[in-house]
Amino acid sequence: MNIMESSMDKLKTGTSTLGICYDGGVVVGADHRATMGHFIANKSVQKLFKIGPNLALTTAGLVGHAQSLSRTLNAETTLFQLKRGHTMTVKGAATLTANILLGRPYWVQLLIVGVDDSGPSVYSIDGAGGSIPDVYCATGSGSPYMYGVLEDGFRDGMQKNDAIKLAARALLASGQRDAASGNGMDLAYITESEGFVQLSDDEVDKIIASLK
Repeated sequence: MNIMESSMDKLKTGTSTLGICYDGGVVVGADHRATMGHFIANKSVQKLFKIGPNLALTTAGLVGHAQSLSRTLNAETTLFQLKRGHTMTVKGAATLTANILLGRPYWVQLLIVGVDDSGPSVYSIDGAGGSIPDVYCATGSGSPYMYGVLEDGFRDGMQKNDAIKLAARALLASGQRDAASGNGMDLAYITESEGFVQLSDDEVDKIIASLK
């Protein structure tokens, strides 16, 4: 994720985020590094946001735009639940996000992930408002390295622990090869019964240790 860039570089989305559907839920993760050109500007930037009881957002791109969008989406999903008496669907949140991006230029690439009555979903949202669903997706400059891991390790009907380990492996791979990614990771999962559950730093450290 880039804190500040020249106009020539604004389309670059230095970061690594991902979402993976598994049997009964979805895993979502992001690295911690923020860059300013070739300079590592911050090592603990939040790129994974809970935007509803059943929804999460990951962000790649300019920090200010990402933070603004996370606040807007959290407010919109809360208002929707208050007015309708039920949570927004994942597809609904993805459509809302895409429509917001159509209104003004945001230099971001996003994932909307979550679980609803139709099951787990991952939507990739580009800066022009495009919305594409998939069973797994990676964004940011680290995505080519993550896709190599995801395409090798993903299986239909995966269990939660396997999906979490796969997400951690993919984020480790991007952190080792992509200069704009790294400095640790956030991991969370979402299920219909538990909602959004973020893993503690200790839990993430144990998962990483088990992969070495």
